[in-house]
Amino acid sequence: MSEPNRPIRSFVLRAGRMTSGQQRGWDLGFERYGLRMSRGLLDWETAWTSGGRRVVEIGFGMGDSLLTMAEARPQDRFLGIEVHRPGVGRLLGQALDLGVDNIRVYADDAVQVLDSCIPPGSVDCLQIFFPDPWHKKRHNKRRLVQPEFVRKSALLLAPDGLFHLATDWGPYAEHMLEVMDSEALLCNTVEDGGYAARPDWRPATKFERRGERLGHGVWDLLFRKASA
Repeated sequence: MSEPNRPIRSFVLRAGRMTSGQQRGWDLGFERYGLRMSRGLLDWETAWTSGGRRVVEIGFGMGDSLLTMAEARPQDRFLGIEVHRPGVGRLLGQALDLGVDNIRVYADDAVQVLDSCIPPGSVDCLQIFFPDPWHKKRHNKRRLVQPEFVRKSALLLAPDGLFHLATDWGPYAEHMLEVMDSEALLCNTVEDGGYAARPDWRPATKFERRGERLGHGVWDLLFRKASA
C-alpha cells in the first residue's frame, strides 16, 4: 500500500560498507565534529570556537570541497550535511589528520536538519554543489531544488545571505534558475539574471575538471537574500 503523506526524498541510501579509513574517521571524528538532530536547534556560538561566517553545505559527498574551503578559511564556521556515512567518515578522518577544527557535521537527511536544527536568519551562505539531477523525467520530482525547499532555505539566510548552487547538468541548471527566480525572498547577483562564473571560493572538483576537458558545462547560480 502506498503512503500518500510520505515525503519524496531527493536521495537513495546506497548500501556498502565503509573502508577502514572511513570507519576510523567516523569512530574518532564524529565525537569531535558530529552534531545530532536530537539536540534540537543549533547554537552557532557554542558549537564552534571561531566566530566567523556561517556556511552550510548540503550534500557534501566525499567532503573534498568542504574540507578545502574550511582549511582555507579557518576563521569561518562550516556546517556540512550528508546522509551517506562513508562520505562523512572520509571527511572526518581527513579533518582529524589535517587538524581542521572549524567543521561540524550532521549525518542526516538535509531537509529534516534544515526544518529542525537551523535557526531562521542564521546562515551567511547556503551552498549545494552538484546535487543528483535525477535525469529521467519521471524522477524530476525527486530533485532537491524545488519551490518549497527554496522558500524554507531562504528563510534560514541571514540578511544579505548568499544561496549558491552549482550543477553540471544543463536541464537541471535551467530548472534551478526558474525556481530561484520565482522566489521573492531571493535576488540574482548576476545583472543579466543568468548564471554566474565560478567564484574563487568554490573549489573545482576532479569530476568538474574532467568534464571541462570533455567540453561539458558547469553552471553556478548565486542568489542573495532580498532586502526587506
